[in-house]
Amino acid sequence: MNAPWKSGNRDMFAAYVCDDATLDTLRAVAIDMGWPPEKVMKGGLRNATQSLAITASPAILMVDLSESGDPLNDINALAEVCEPGTVVIAVGQVNDVRLYRDLVASGIQDYLLKPLSPAHLRDTLVQAQAIFAAPRSGDGAATKRHIATAVVGTRGGVGASTVATSLAWMLSSDHKMPTALLDLDVHFGTGALTLDLEPGRGLTDAIDNPSRIDGLFIERAMIRANDNLAILSAEAPISAPLLTDGTAFVQLIEEFRHAFEATVVDLPRNMLINFPRLLANMHVVVVVTELTLAGARDGIRILSWLKSNAPHTTVLMIANKAAGGVGEISRGDFETSIERKVNFVVPLDAKAATNAAKLGQTFIGANRSSKAAQALRAIAEAIIATDGEREPATTSKVAKGGKGGKGGKPAAAGDQAAGGSGSLLGRFDLKKLLPSKAKSGASA
Repeated sequence: MNAPWKSGNRDMFAAYVCDDATLDTLRAVAIDMGWPPEKVMKGGLRNATQSLAITASPAILMVDLSESGDPLNDINALAEVCEPGTVVIAVGQVNDVRLYRDLVASGIQDYLLKPLSPAHLRDTLVQAQAIFAAPRSGDGAATKRHIATAVVGTRGGVGASTVATSLAWMLSSDHKMPTALLDLDVHFGTGALTLDLEPGRGLTDAIDNPSRIDGLFIERAMIRANDNLAILSAEAPISAPLLTDGTAFVQLIEEFRHAFEATVVDLPRNMLINFPRLLANMHVVVVVTELTLAGARDGIRILSWLKSNAPHTTVLMIANKAAGGVGEISRGDFETSIERKVNFVVPLDAKAATNAAKLGQTFIGANRSSKAAQALRAIAEAIIATDGEREPATTSKVAKGGKGGKGGKPAAAGDQAAGGSGSLLGRFDLKKLLPSKAKSGASA
C-alpha cells in the first residue's frame, strides 16, 4: 500500500468485520495467534478506511466487504491510507471468480468467503505473516539481471502477438523467470485474450495518470497469468484516441526492470515510430515477418530504423508462418533483399493455432511438441543467452558479403542498389517467383 508512514507503533494485526459470527471466529483465531482480540473490530471496509487515515496501519489487515456497494473502488480508497508493506486480506459473501481476480489485481493478498473456517483462516494468517516478514525485493544488494525484449511485426497479421505471448509464457513457465508482458496495442491488443484473461484497467489508468506509476501500481494493476507471469494490457474504446506522449510507457518499462527478471513488450510498428524512446532500455528486438514481398519491403525499413535509432539492441529476424511448399518469396531471395540472414523460421501450423485458440492458451502452451513450438523455444533460449551487449550465437553473417551483427546492414527503403533501378522487385530473380512451365510448353 502507498500511504506515507504515520507516527506510532505498528500493530501486527487488525480486522474490521460486519457481523457477530465473523467477529467471534476471528477473535478466537487471533487469540491462538497471540494477538489482542480487541484488534478485531466491527465496522467493515469503510470504517477501516476512516480509522487508518489517522492511525498507523497494521502489518496484517483484514477487512469485510459485505456492506460495500462497490468493493473495488472501496479497496482503492483503502490503498490510499495504508502504509507500504501492509498485507491486506478481504472477506465477503459474494462467490464470484471475476471479483476475486479483480481484488487480487488491486493489491490484496487473498479473498475469503463467509462463513469463515477457523483452520483455513489460521493458515491464511500464517501465510500473511510469512509474506510480511519476507525480505522485500529491493533489500538485496546485488542487482538482478533483467532482459527486456520488444516484439515487432513487419506487417499486421504476421503473428507478432503470438510470438510475444509464447515467449513470455516460456520465460515464465519453462525458465522460471518472473516475467512482465506489456501489450501496447491499446485498442485491439490480444495479449489478455490469448491468455483467457480480462485485460483490466491498469494500462489505461497508467496512460491517464503517469505520475501514479510505481511499484505498488504495478503490483495492483497487472493481471496474473501464472506464478511467474503478469500481463498489462487494455481494450480501450475505439472512440477514444490514444492521447499520450509515451511517458507512461517508458515509466512502466522502468518499473518492470525493478520488479521482474524479464519483460516482453508486444510493440505495434506504429508505436515504434511514434515513441522511439520505448527501445532505450530494450536488449533484444524480435522482428517478425512473413516471406512475402511486403514483408521484405517493411523488413528493410524497420531494420534500417533500428540501426539508426536502437543500435544497442540485438535484433533477431523471425520468419513466421513459413509454408512447406513454394512461398511468395524464397528464404534465400528474402535474405538477399534484406541483406542479412533470417535467424529463425517458424513453420506454418494452422491446426496448432486453432487448438490454442479453442483452449484459451498461448500457442506454445497448447502445442508443446509441434515443430513451430520447437522454433519458438529456440528463440527464447537465444534471448536468454544475450546480455543486451553482444549478438547471440544464432545470428549469422549477412548473405553476399554483408556484415553480421545487430540488424546486419539493412538498406533504407527507397535506396538504390549500385547500378540498379531502386525497385524492390529488382532485388529478386523474378523467374524464381513464377511457376515453372511444363517441358512441352517450353518446347513449343
